[in-house]
This record gives sequence, C-alpha cells and structure tokens, in this order.
Amino acid sequence: MEALRGFALLLLLQACGEGLAHLLRIPVPGPVLGLILLLPLVHWLPLRNSVATAANVLLANLSLFFVPAGVGVISYLGVMSTYGLRLLAVVLLSTWIGLATTALLLNALLARGRDGGQRHG
Repeated sequence: MEALRGFALLLLLQACGEGLAHLLRIPVPGPVLGLILLLPLVHWLPLRNSVATAANVLLANLSLFFVPAGVGVISYLGVMSTYGLRLLAVVLLSTWIGLATTALLLNALLARGRDGGQRHG
C-alpha cells in the first residue's frame, strides 16, 4: 500500500510538471519539473517513506525497463547495420563529454569548497 501511495505521488507530480511546462511554455521536460516539485516534499517523513518504497520497487525491477529498448534495437537492425558505427561513435563521444564535464565541474566545486567559497584574485 505504501508503494502505491508513492507511485501516486510521483505520477501526480509528473502530471503537475507536465502541466506547468505546457502552461508556462518552459522548454524543460515535465518529469524534470515534477522532480523539482518533489524535492521540498521529501523532507516530510510520510511522503519520503512512500516515495522510497516506490523507488525500491522500481529499482528491484529495473531490468524490465530495458526490454523496450532491446526490442527497438532488434526492430531496426537494418538501420543499425547501416549506421551502427556512427551511432556507436556518437554514444561513446557523448558519454565521454558528459563524464569529462561532470569531472571538471566536480573538481571546480571541490576546489571552491576547500577555499571556503572565497575567490582569490
């Protein structure tokens, strides 16, 4: 029952995020806005427990979420044989760029934290 409450809250917040994105014409996905709305709510213990229970159910069944992607790849084997190497290159390059950006940002934030947030000119 606790997981159902968590799922209901997550779906409600996703719907609210979708509504906000549509209403305000914000170029941000609705689920992202829903997660931003969730952030202050998880400080309330009953909601936090419900969301944690729902998250644990989702994580326990995470492998099932890869089935549609696998079926999609198999459905488009012709496209994969034509553009597979290009797609692989794009995936590897974008992953590397994302990792490098994250590492540089983390390094800058850690250095800033060690300095006490003061800028040295």
